[in-house]
Amino acid sequence: MVTPTATVSTWVFDAIGTSWAIDTAAELPTVARDAVSAVIERFDREWSRFRADSLVSELAEGRAASVPAPRDADAMFLLYRELDEATAGAVNPLVGDALARLGYDARLTLAPWGGPQPAPAWRDVLVWGDTLSLSAPATIDVGALGKGRLVDLVLDVVTAHVEGDVVVDASGDLAVRGTPVRVGLEHPYDASRAIGIATVTEGALAASAINRRAWGEGLHHVLDARTGAPVNAFAATWALADTAMHADALATALFFDGGPRLAASWNAQWVRMRTDGRVEWSPGFEGEVFS
Repeated sequence: MVTPTATVSTWVFDAIGTSWAIDTAAELPTVARDAVSAVIERFDREWSRFRADSLVSELAEGRAASVPAPRDADAMFLLYRELDEATAGAVNPLVGDALARLGYDARLTLAPWGGPQPAPAWRDVLVWGDTLSLSAPATIDVGALGKGRLVDLVLDVVTAHVEGDVVVDASGDLAVRGTPVRVGLEHPYDASRAIGIATVTEGALAASAINRRAWGEGLHHVLDARTGAPVNAFAATWALADTAMHADALATALFFDGGPRLAASWNAQWVRMRTDGRVEWSPGFEGEVFS
């Protein structure tokens, strides 16, 4: 639930398996829309484990010993280091195989074929520089922060073509430039309700919940990489940060004990709901949490 800014044009489309809405003060020219589509296609072609022709699929299936390192590799994996340290290893970019065992595989069968499996120690297996490679069988999944990274890239393209207010909303991850935007914090157990409201000003908000991308009793996309099992202490998280990638990363980290400490180190704000319905939020949260 997003309260729109003083925009006059909205472009709605689907990409990377989710819905997007880009609000701008003036209609996006065709050249800008083409540039947005090209950025999304390039990112998906490099990082999607759901595409047989992606770089990460080539590595996972052993069709290549190494691939050219995508331009986003350094930014994302350096942030994964911070997530790894903050969560004591619970967040790890090699959870792809663990997700696949539980049914969230490349074909989206949603049919588990194995029990929880810990992810490999990614710092020992994943190597990047000019190339990206894996020293042991594994599947890269950048779901902890990848959509946020893509939102930032799309925002850069849009603001290069139009002036004024801009909102890039990728179904739970959004970035704002210009007039502040009020966003309802959707109740994870009742989509018709909100547990609060956050105001996003010249920054980004990301949300994550166990009811999204869930396909069975206790089965959802947020895993503890140390065990390979879905988390069960928290039901939903929301994070506000300077970039969508940082907000997305923090929304993932908040499912674990180290999340609030990481947020404090970034001077970021957050809200999270436990599976028993209790709600916690950061000191100084600039929004409203309903009692």
